[in-house]
Amino acid sequence: MTDLTLPSITLVRPSLEWLSAYEDALARGWSPNTDQDVSREQLRQLRRDPVRFLHNLYNSPTVRLPDGRDVPRLPAHDFWISDGDFCGRIGFRFQRGTEDLPRTAYGHIGYTIVPWKQRRGYATEALRRILPLARAEGFSRVLITCDDDNEGSRKVILANGGTPAGMTPHDRRPGHWKLGFWVATPEL
Repeated sequence: MTDLTLPSITLVRPSLEWLSAYEDALARGWSPNTDQDVSREQLRQLRRDPVRFLHNLYNSPTVRLPDGRDVPRLPAHDFWISDGDFCGRIGFRFQRGTEDLPRTAYGHIGYTIVPWKQRRGYATEALRRILPLARAEGFSRVLITCDDDNEGSRKVILANGGTPAGMTPHDRRPGHWKLGFWVATPEL
C-alpha cells in the first residue's frame, strides 16, 4: 500500500522570528533565486543589518534583476515554507487586473526548496496552498515557468494541474528554455 500522506508544511510570512533559519540556509549555500546564486550577497546584507535586510527583501519599491537593472517591484505575496524548520520560499507576484506580466518576470509564482528538504513533496504542497491566494486576488489561472532541464519543478507544476503554455528562451542560460504552464486556481 502506498503512503499518500501529504507533507506537513506551513506557509509563514517572512519575519524576524524566522530570519535566523533563513540565514542558516543561506550559509549552507541555498539561494532563494533559481536563476543566479545570491546566497553570499544576501548573507552579507543580512548580517550587516537584519531588520533592513528583511524590509528590503520584500518591501523595497524596486527589485534588482540579474543584469543589474532595478525595476519596479510587482505586488506580491511572499512566504517561507516550514515543516518546523526552514524549507524554502514561495511567492505569487502579479499585476492587478491582468494576467499579463512585464518582460522582467517569467511567471506569477516562483518557489525553491533548500537542497536538504527536496524530494519530499514540499514544493508541490506549497504550490497547492498558494493557489487559493491567487484566486482571492482575482486570478482564475496563473502562469508558472521552469527551466527546460528542471524535471523536479516540472513535476511539481504538473502535479498541480499545469497545462503547457509555450516556452521562451532563457535569458541567463544560452541554449536553454523556460517552459511555461498555466495552472488553474481553485474555486473559493
